[in-house]
Amino acid sequence: MSETPTLERGLGLAEATSLNMTFMVGIGPFVVIPFVVQAMHGPQCLIAWVAGALLALFDGCIWAELGAAMPAAGGSYVFLREAYGPGRWGRLMSFLFIWQTLFQGPLSVASGSLGFARYATYFTSGTRTENWFGGHLEQAMAGAIVLLVLALLYRRIQTVGKISIVLCVIVVGTILWLIYGGATHFNSRQVFSVPAGTWNLSWLFFAGLGHASVQTVYSGLGYYNVANLGGELKDPARNIPRAIFISILAIAVLYLAMQTSILGVIPWQEAENAKAVVSLFVERTFGAHWAALATALILVTAFGSVFAATLGYSRIPYAAALDGNFFSVFGRVHPTKRFPNISLIALCATAFVFCLWLSLIDVIRAILAMRCLIQFVGQAIGLVILRRRWGRERMPFRMWLYPLPVIIAIAGWIGIFISTGKKPMLASLAAMVAGILVYLSRAGILKQWPFDGATGDAAKVAAS
Repeated sequence: MSETPTLERGLGLAEATSLNMTFMVGIGPFVVIPFVVQAMHGPQCLIAWVAGALLALFDGCIWAELGAAMPAAGGSYVFLREAYGPGRWGRLMSFLFIWQTLFQGPLSVASGSLGFARYATYFTSGTRTENWFGGHLEQAMAGAIVLLVLALLYRRIQTVGKISIVLCVIVVGTILWLIYGGATHFNSRQVFSVPAGTWNLSWLFFAGLGHASVQTVYSGLGYYNVANLGGELKDPARNIPRAIFISILAIAVLYLAMQTSILGVIPWQEAENAKAVVSLFVERTFGAHWAALATALILVTAFGSVFAATLGYSRIPYAAALDGNFFSVFGRVHPTKRFPNISLIALCATAFVFCLWLSLIDVIRAILAMRCLIQFVGQAIGLVILRRRWGRERMPFRMWLYPLPVIIAIAGWIGIFISTGKKPMLASLAAMVAGILVYLSRAGILKQWPFDGATGDAAKVAAS
């Protein structure tokens, strides 16, 4: 009775990689392809997919080092706390991460659910079902998806891992089918019909590349999901880096091949204005009667992303609660199924509300802008600090060509932050300032750093 329930290490490399890949694909590439083509205004949009993959690869090196060294639930929360010092700046940085996660975690889950609902209207458009919800059918469907994910995740981690493998097979199979359709109907002239003056490398070219890369980076987010589940992985020092790099490389190849296949069938002038470009692509390659099947497979893909994202994000408030840096109720673990059930329920409840209030296009740029500075840039700098403080024996995985990947990752995330636009940038900075004020108010009441004048209590918490 006195033993504190702990998480169960029941995920192997296959399950970890599957969760990463299903999180990464989701609805993202099927929705953003027209926006990527618009931003680059031609088939040179393929460069944006390469740029997004390279940023993920360099940033993945950072996640691999930190995840292998600190395999625990919470991911970035733990990394930021340890890098900047659990008794001082680390408390502030980790609190700001949790503060932002309160918004961007449910927003990410809601964005996947709303993307699912948008494609699902292929089957409901023009039917009486639209009238039953007073014009809010998409929001209602998105909310229902969140509730279904909650029901599926309310079980032991081994069962969740098996479900993730099935979803991953469907995700990869769907993309491979689309690539096959493009290969068998490929028109190379369309792919290389670059407009005149494209390679005039002016600021307009790089501005377009920045806007396009925002979309491709959004589509590739999720390669770090396994780090949030570090406390439930077998042999995490080996499996976390492997799962990260396997998923990044596999998804990069699939995305690039899928975009090339679509451009080889649909002229880019048409693709940049298509609302459901994948459905149009399937109609051109296999016929109209196959479009329904393609839409159904995309829905499964989107559902898999919501499933994996919800699983990963639910572990972050749990880790903060155990550390005494968040409400203690979130640290509870289900007595028999051994997962953080309160954290999962709270995440899904918030995402459900967002689904009823927001649209998909409202959240994509906001999600990226909110995460760039604290999570990605702050984490990269934190790794440099840890490398100086810790010895080699505490870093079981060390990236190649250090510090070059770290420098490139920091520059890339700053570029993405700027490319999200003025409003998302200001909203992100405002949320950061609000988080700092909330932290200082809370720390003043609880007599924590920087108002305690000592770091002893925080050090004891970190040691335990």
